[in-house]
Amino acid sequence: MRIDAHHHLWDLKKVNYPWLMAKGEKRFFGDPSKIQRNYLWEEFSKDALDFEFQGSVHIQVGAKDPLEEAKWVDSINNQNRYWPLAQVAFADLTDEKLDQYLDKLSKLDTVKGVRQIVGRAPEEDSFSKVNQLLDNPRFLKGLNIIADRKLTFDLQLIPDLMELISPILKKVPNKKISLCHAGSPYNRTKVGLSDWSDRLQELSIQNNIFCKLSGLGMFDHNWSQNSITPIINTVLTQFGSERVMFGSNFPVDSITSSYKDLILAYEGVLSDYTNEDRVRIFGLTAKKFYSID
Repeated sequence: MRIDAHHHLWDLKKVNYPWLMAKGEKRFFGDPSKIQRNYLWEEFSKDALDFEFQGSVHIQVGAKDPLEEAKWVDSINNQNRYWPLAQVAFADLTDEKLDQYLDKLSKLDTVKGVRQIVGRAPEEDSFSKVNQLLDNPRFLKGLNIIADRKLTFDLQLIPDLMELISPILKKVPNKKISLCHAGSPYNRTKVGLSDWSDRLQELSIQNNIFCKLSGLGMFDHNWSQNSITPIINTVLTQFGSERVMFGSNFPVDSITSSYKDLILAYEGVLSDYTNEDRVRIFGLTAKKFYSID
């Protein structure tokens, strides 16, 4: 069973995404005008079905009203039942009313975990100040709250923050954490990738932390199979296939490739690995991590 463990959907008439509809803004992942349109289940599932995917995980994507977004995603699953659709909804771990908010999310069968972005890209983080989450003691408290509720946590950050967050995560050793986009290795020079690999060790040595091979085109708009190979190999060396899962990051990564080209590139790199490894990366790891039936 193949599972795309990281994708988004949006209906611009039903949910408001301020970041997506902003005009004339330069973004680290590319020209947003290319994705400033509806990206619905029918389009995504058609591409994924062509490559034998039978399940997926929707990741929250900056809606003005996160609960509205989570309810909309849940409604897609309830109406269509194409395949097991899980979702990771937004939650502010520092919110004093976190428990009450999670009570509302718990009514949605598709919600398996939550995400709160700690870092996107150096230039954008300097303005958004999302990094300051790590200085807030309520962040750790929030991690414990979602751990008690058996919710997973999707962690998105940049390599510069790995040493800072590592001691925090060590305080919740039983929390299931998924590192988005391979930890966002934004510097693709030989030195940059070496630095990312060294910093990644801070997280990969913690057995409760998993890693997603996703979003690799966001920092390299001219990526190729050869250029992503060292990233994939490093992740698999450090985490092992039992803690690694594939995610397309569509439609964001559709800015830099088609779904077909993305899958073929990954299959090309992973052809050097065992069938057991490929089964885990393309589905089994995600199935277990997100408890997908």
